[in-house]
Amino acid sequence: MPNAHRAFQIESLQTDNNGYKSFEMPGAKPHYNPDRPGQVEHIALDLSLDLEQKVCEGTCKIRINPVRDGVDSLTLDAVNQQIESVKVGSAKQDFDYDGEQLIVRLKKPTIAGESFTVAIAYRLVQPERGIYFIGPDKHYPDKPVQVWTQGEDEDSRFWFPCFDYPGMLSTSEIKVRVPAAYQVVSNGELIETKEDGDHKIYHWHQQQVHPTYLMALAVGEFDVIQDQWQEIPVTYYVEKGRKDQGQLTMGKTPRMVEFLSEKYGYKYAFPKYAQVCAADFIFGGMENTSVTILTDRCLLDERAAIDNRNSESLVVHELAHQWFGDLLVINHWSHAWVKEGMATYSEVMWTEQEYGPDDAAYYRLGEARSYLSEDKSRYRRPMVTHVYREAIELYDRHIYEKGACVYHMIRAELGDALFWKAIRTFVQNNAHQTVETIDLLRAIDRATGRNLRPLFDQYVLRGGHPDYKVAYSWDGDSNLAKVTVTQTQAKDGDTSSTSGLFDLKIPIGFGFVGKGKSGKVEVKPFTVRIHEREQALFFPLDKKPDFISFDIGNHYLKTVELEYPVAELKAQLKHDPDPQSRIAAAIALAKKGSLEAVTALSAALTDEPFWGVRVEVAEQLASVKLDQAVGELLKGLQDPEARVRRAVVDSLGDIKTAESFKALKSIAEKGDPSYYVEAAAIRSLGKVGAADLEGKAKDKKTLKLLENILKERQGWNETVRSGAIAALSQFKSSEEALDLLLKYTEPGTPQALRLAAIRSLGAISKGQSKPNVERILDRLETIAGEPFFLTQVSAVSGLSGIETGRAMGILQSLADHTPDGRVRRRAQEAVQDVQKAIGKDKAVEKLRQELDDLKKSNQELKSRLETLEAKAK
Repeated sequence: MPNAHRAFQIESLQTDNNGYKSFEMPGAKPHYNPDRPGQVEHIALDLSLDLEQKVCEGTCKIRINPVRDGVDSLTLDAVNQQIESVKVGSAKQDFDYDGEQLIVRLKKPTIAGESFTVAIAYRLVQPERGIYFIGPDKHYPDKPVQVWTQGEDEDSRFWFPCFDYPGMLSTSEIKVRVPAAYQVVSNGELIETKEDGDHKIYHWHQQQVHPTYLMALAVGEFDVIQDQWQEIPVTYYVEKGRKDQGQLTMGKTPRMVEFLSEKYGYKYAFPKYAQVCAADFIFGGMENTSVTILTDRCLLDERAAIDNRNSESLVVHELAHQWFGDLLVINHWSHAWVKEGMATYSEVMWTEQEYGPDDAAYYRLGEARSYLSEDKSRYRRPMVTHVYREAIELYDRHIYEKGACVYHMIRAELGDALFWKAIRTFVQNNAHQTVETIDLLRAIDRATGRNLRPLFDQYVLRGGHPDYKVAYSWDGDSNLAKVTVTQTQAKDGDTSSTSGLFDLKIPIGFGFVGKGKSGKVEVKPFTVRIHEREQALFFPLDKKPDFISFDIGNHYLKTVELEYPVAELKAQLKHDPDPQSRIAAAIALAKKGSLEAVTALSAALTDEPFWGVRVEVAEQLASVKLDQAVGELLKGLQDPEARVRRAVVDSLGDIKTAESFKALKSIAEKGDPSYYVEAAAIRSLGKVGAADLEGKAKDKKTLKLLENILKERQGWNETVRSGAIAALSQFKSSEEALDLLLKYTEPGTPQALRLAAIRSLGAISKGQSKPNVERILDRLETIAGEPFFLTQVSAVSGLSGIETGRAMGILQSLADHTPDGRVRRRAQEAVQDVQKAIGKDKAVEKLRQELDDLKKSNQELKSRLETLEAKAK
């Protein structure tokens, strides 16, 4: 129903940001899908690739079934293409082309229901987007020769003419001619491979409908790993020599296909599933229909696999898109959260399946924190909005991490059985079709009878989340527990629709710990509607509880500040069944800052069974500024779990003492089984070493150690050496450290290490002389002119830390000239931040001048008074 959809989008604009930065940049406007001249039934590409000259040429045939009579022109998206001819059948058609849109003037207007095919001959020469030619150069002679495409969001128009929006679905086929040594992977089934002299022609056919942004190809000389799920081939393509890493990284894929097929209630829908690990890929992964392209940076070696689950999460995320995104296609970019939120939530689901509920709960906490950070420091926006400049701007933490949190809240509201019934209904009713947010709501209603529109109105269609302050007291005379809940995000006394109040039914639990060694824990739950700015709630209990758990299981997206007595916090840290609640207790205890709190945290660091809580406890111990906390934290270096040791060495970087320096230096010199622990120790060593605890002699020794690490410890993704780069950036007044950093920003430095060095230039600039800051800006200006996406992102990161007018100018120039919308937005946000910082500096300087003037004026007045008094005598 179009009217319902339109109301959905209009309502999403009604939000009060309450002082938050605006998501809408200058030039943002409403975006809608265009009118359709008909339904595209099939797209056929017949291409020849010149890998050396970076040229793609061939034909694009689009078969259209008109929906109405009398259409005499077609407007296709086609950017920076050389259009050689346009035909319908054998008849040439007139056309207009402005470099962005191809308008075909049909000699015969359309007749509804009578299909016809438009054939466009075209050529691409060194394209900037859409299709990427990767190969060696003088700086990186060992880089593999590859070609790969990236269509999402609206970049397919850069490599073939099309109706480039997600609401138009069709079948497709791609023929590609390449040198015989190379393989081609694309959507669907490989129906033919044909020799053509010293070339090969690969012919792939996708028989299920999908949008243009999911059409893809990848070309390279690959090692191929064959796997299988039921009768479906599951294949991994990696650079030659990396077969073991490919198996280690992607080997769980068949089990993931089984898991998701069962969860979504719909068997994997496509004839194969391929994953291609590509060099210089500009995303973590892309879920093209039946052929996911992944960054080769996700490939793990044995040591990286000790404590890296990011690659596993990436693999399951992209696989989940084969259902949410490819089988069910969003009708418009504004509803991207439907697919991205579920793909991100699939990471939680797989973690729960593979590693257990505690790991899944901790993973959810990480996703919530990721969104909360963006909401606080970047902007706040509704998850569904069609007002933006470029669709890529929507691909943020609001649709990924917050989207995952929304799916989990739906699960909490419905319970597991009804949640999965609703998800399966949604998938089965909409397979091979386009969907919007309203379709998910309707599926929930159809499957369960539940109307979750209130939840969607609060979390999806407006920005924000509740910020709770929760206080507790016990009345022993009447055996009443009093819990006071304040929604601090809402304005006091404002109950209007723009007040920011949330209306949720929150479960509050009271925990009782049994006596004896077993100490069995019982939690008595109450579900309470929290809808006012401040509510005092009273709960009759048989006896005083040992701890209080607000939002049992922590299912709702929120922030919580606990104001409980120390005794209750200690009991919660030790006994609450939910790891997120134990973490919340640890945070509240650390804020108390007492020796009693340190003792409780120290006990948790050694006794807590779940590694995620120990990680958080280590961070909280470091925040307590007591000498006893340092000694207890050092014990955590013996933890068998690498992720805990990493948290400990990260935390030691904030404790600038001789003790912490000695411990960090030992790990930096001797290493650790984990790349990440070793890198974190080196990074923290820089923070402590730069604190000048023992004078310049120690600085020299630390810098020498870092220099040796940079010379000697090459390895997986340059993780360890990147830690040394971050450490160098802490020596903010050292010209020697700056010289080393600049050396590693030069082309030819391994890419991961070079990017780390570029990012670090902003940090080290803080204490450098003006001539040295100009040296840094000279280097960043040169780097900003390089075309590679990740280099540009790193340049923005470095420049954003330099609060000068020249830095603003370089950022603005990059924003004006980059072809990538993500870089453009980040650069313009950085311009705003630097401008604001410069403005603050000027305001402080002005205030200082005014105070100086006032002091001078007061002194003059005092002198005159003294003169008058002298004369009066």
